[in-house]
Amino acid sequence: MSMLALRGGGGQDRPGLEGCMKLWALALVAGMALSGVARAQVNDDPTGPQPKLRTETLSIKGDDGKVHVFTVEVAQSEQEQAYGLMFRPTVPADGGMLFPLDSPQPVQFWMKNTIVPLDMVFIRADGTIGAIAENTVPYSLRPISSNGPVTATLELQGGITAADDISVGDKVIAKQFGGG
Repeated sequence: MSMLALRGGGGQDRPGLEGCMKLWALALVAGMALSGVARAQVNDDPTGPQPKLRTETLSIKGDDGKVHVFTVEVAQSEQEQAYGLMFRPTVPADGGMLFPLDSPQPVQFWMKNTIVPLDMVFIRADGTIGAIAENTVPYSLRPISSNGPVTATLELQGGITAADDISVGDKVIAKQFGGG
């Protein structure tokens, strides 16, 4: 049926072209939402964890030569980085999330909607660890700073850096730093 066919005759008023266009637009938006086409919007107030992201393996090599291997999710997009590990009930001892940056810059994180403690490992452009924030407080809105320019942040299970003796100056071996 064409749009003009919606306009009735016989003295009876039916929805005009403008009303029909509004109904058609509403139906189109509803159909897009149901089909998943409208999912590209950023949810500024998430209420659950984001789906598992692409993973890669990275290693951290200490001064003593010991190597610790992690399989981490990579938060590449702005939205993935904004959600991070929010609402995740656990972080595996050999897992975590990497937040790569395009260029070195100081960064700050918070623990909004993050329900488990994390160790935040701030990584310099040369792949060395510049700072570590251990056992960050769940749900805290206090800014956690890299205290200098970094090209990535690695979030790990809270307490794992102390347990594995990972410290400032250790080398992160990953694709982003020419290794891996």
